[in-house]
Amino acid sequence: MPLPLSALLQLARWNTPTICNGWEQITSHDIAVDGFNLEETRDFMPQMGPMAGYAVTLVIEPSARAHKGNASAWDDYRGYIGGVAGPKIVIVQDLDKPRVVGSFWGEVNANVHRALGCVGTITDGAIRDVDEMTAAGFKAIARRLCVSHANVVPVRWNVPVTVFGREVRPGQLVHADKHGFLAIPPEDEERLLEAAAFMDANECRTVIEAARGTSGRSAAEIVAGLNAAAQRFRENAQREFRRGGEW
Repeated sequence: MPLPLSALLQLARWNTPTICNGWEQITSHDIAVDGFNLEETRDFMPQMGPMAGYAVTLVIEPSARAHKGNASAWDDYRGYIGGVAGPKIVIVQDLDKPRVVGSFWGEVNANVHRALGCVGTITDGAIRDVDEMTAAGFKAIARRLCVSHANVVPVRWNVPVTVFGREVRPGQLVHADKHGFLAIPPEDEERLLEAAAFMDANECRTVIEAARGTSGRSAAEIVAGLNAAAQRFRENAQREFRRGGEW
């Protein structure tokens, strides 16, 4: 893990759009299509705030009874999860999508994975026992709720998975909240916290300050102040990152 726990805890203090604002300043990737989910997600525990951690990956297919023939699947899968340093986010690809019939997640698996150093999950399938999962302190971003676990068994793990239109690889840094999630390219991890903190402060000291300090000013004065603040915002970003910055 290139980032220490202290950095991950600081990353989790900001929402995912703020982290994305910082990432955009340091990455060589296409900021219009790379990194984030391309399909809508649903955060079932928004009150828990953002989560940040390293991806552990899993593929499931609850509709297929044949997977239950792998007697060692659960033991082998839990060995994989336990062997990876945390904090971890479990990224689950459901092969039944869009016809989701069963959930890997519920009260039991939430508690088991919390004990193994996982802080939450992103799954393009379903979850159940949402209140019990919340009580376990295990955050879930998913497609929907469901009643059954069906024939859920770990099928493949520690492999690249695709959830909500985004490929996520094992060990990739992930930041997620009610807005969606961001899977950080490895080469962008080192400066991510610094960039996010800088851009957040840059907004507060320029455009947001100008937008809120308008009492007693005419429309023309407000526009002029906003334009000047936007220019300062861009200049600050250019000096720091050699990019113009957006908000």
